[in-house]
Amino acid sequence: MLFQRDKWLQYRTLQSVPLLAERLPETQLLEKESLTNMLLHYPGLVLKPCNGSYGRDIVFIERQRSNTYRIQNENHTITLLNTDQLLDWLDKSYKDRTYVVQQRLHLARIRNKPFDLRIMVQRKKEAPSKWKVTGAYAKVASRGYLVTNVASRTLPALKALQLARVGGRTLLVQAERTALLAAKQLAEHNPDLRQVGFDIGIDQKARIWIIEGNYRPDLRPFRHLKDSSMYRRILWYQKH
Repeated sequence: MLFQRDKWLQYRTLQSVPLLAERLPETQLLEKESLTNMLLHYPGLVLKPCNGSYGRDIVFIERQRSNTYRIQNENHTITLLNTDQLLDWLDKSYKDRTYVVQQRLHLARIRNKPFDLRIMVQRKKEAPSKWKVTGAYAKVASRGYLVTNVASRTLPALKALQLARVGGRTLLVQAERTALLAAKQLAEHNPDLRQVGFDIGIDQKARIWIIEGNYRPDLRPFRHLKDSSMYRRILWYQKH
């Protein structure tokens, strides 16, 4: 069964739970007023298509000391001189799609490359069935990219946290519990939901953030991990 891939709908669903709301970066539908307000509150923003794009068409906006704006899409950057130029550029470039504007997270880094965690949670077909964490790994961004969808490599989740010096097993367990709680909340609105691949960010202060949940996550990276048990477990849950 296909589920609606709408980042704005998912954000509002998760935001209704206080324990999850504090794990969500502030997010608004992209409009002139919302963008202007967010620019006043945050030095960095991210624009994402509501309907998902596998990491493509994501735009990073960084306000610089001279009040100019550095714009990055994939590994391409431009500089705009003021807010009016920024709004005009966005209107010309993205007016035909619905976007959300989101507080930019300063993710923990490994060798100066940001990474996040993919945490896979699943449940069996019979009801009621408990959600289980069936796998996790870290996605490290390629050089010059800010999105981890363009990954230079995948690492075991615990190893990534240790390499970034932000935490260890306790932090990983907390991230997994966050993913489980988020899956339960999404399932309240999608009773047939049986799997979610969550992108979980860990910032440079070791704070856990829910970036988004993917209903049709790419399983190929699990096959590249030395520990093949996670991939086998995920396939078992998909069948049962």
